[in-house]
Amino acid sequence: MSDDERRGRAAASVHRTGGRPDDLRAADDQPCAPPRRADAERNRTRILAAAEQLFAQQDPRTVTMDRIAKAAGVGRATLYRSFPDPSSVAVALLDEHERTLQGRLIHGPPPLGPGAPAGERLAAFYLAMLDLLEQHLPLALGAETGPARFRTGAYGFWRVHVRTLLVDHGIQDPDALVDIALSPLSPELFQFQRHGLGLSTARLGRSLADFARQLLRSGE
Repeated sequence: MSDDERRGRAAASVHRTGGRPDDLRAADDQPCAPPRRADAERNRTRILAAAEQLFAQQDPRTVTMDRIAKAAGVGRATLYRSFPDPSSVAVALLDEHERTLQGRLIHGPPPLGPGAPAGERLAAFYLAMLDLLEQHLPLALGAETGPARFRTGAYGFWRVHVRTLLVDHGIQDPDALVDIALSPLSPELFQFQRHGLGLSTARLGRSLADFARQLLRSGE
């Protein structure tokens, strides 16, 4: 089985559950979740909609479960039946956007998808991730800051993808380099550069694309 096929199987099961970063399992290895009752689904929809507004209106790290419950018009018990903490709510909101990008990495056209040189694929990945952060930064800050970032299933997927590019290019020690290569995509760093320093996403993208090409060119 090729690396892209292995990543394809993993992509269907990249749930942001807080396991080890490399704990990616194929969808057919996972039990199917029972369908939610109609009232539970309605409550979940209300919770996610209310939470997304709260994350956008204030520092996501200050959002509490009490505020989410009040904004959604549900009881605390109802909220806690679906989510253990605010971070898990942000994770659920961000998950769908990240799954879309995961699919493009596996099945999309080059250079983001298969078929382009490793340096060009890494550059395209950086640009796609900057676009995701630009659109959904409040959710990323609520879900992926500090050490929690490394425990998400999505980070595990990005790690597998970038490590594969490093291996394909012949980098001698990909395990030592892969997290360094991912570090520019920290939501906190993006927030500082984008809103603290006022750098445009276009400027950040040009720099990261150059960095990607130089990083992998050095392994030739």
